[in-house]
Amino acid sequence: MNRKPTLEEFLKKIESTKEKAGVDLSTAEDLSIAVMNLISLEEHFFFTGIKTKKDEYFDTVQEIRELRKQFLTQLMPKHEGETWCISKHLLSATMRLIEVGNKLQSEGIKEKAKQTFEGAYKVYSIFWALKLDLVNGSEIKEAARGGSDLETIIAKMADCCNE
Repeated sequence: MNRKPTLEEFLKKIESTKEKAGVDLSTAEDLSIAVMNLISLEEHFFFTGIKTKKDEYFDTVQEIRELRKQFLTQLMPKHEGETWCISKHLLSATMRLIEVGNKLQSEGIKEKAKQTFEGAYKVYSIFWALKLDLVNGSEIKEAARGGSDLETIIAKMADCCNE
């Protein structure tokens, strides 16, 4: 039976990954947020095309999609099975949850907004764990149920203010 790694073991693995790959996680974090926004743009151009019945919006969807693929390739240079699509959907879900949290916050529903923001960060943490090959399938399942310290791990890895 496989033993669950401790937080210390995870942190050592993170440091090793950063050193080996020379990963600048703050830049990659910025890139991941750019990819999230490109996914949102794809959706908005699609809906605008449908609502206005103007085909040029669908053409723009293709242009934005190509950019999104280019930048997602930089984030996910190695992938297997459907991890490419999984990563895209994890980032998309993160962006949508952040937007829902922002709307709830602006409506004064602060506790629900906080829960939504926490869910967004959990999904975002799963993306990073997948990207950095820190977890396997069963560990991702555990993280999704809230039985993991992924958020803590990712916060330590992607400290954008630590330049």
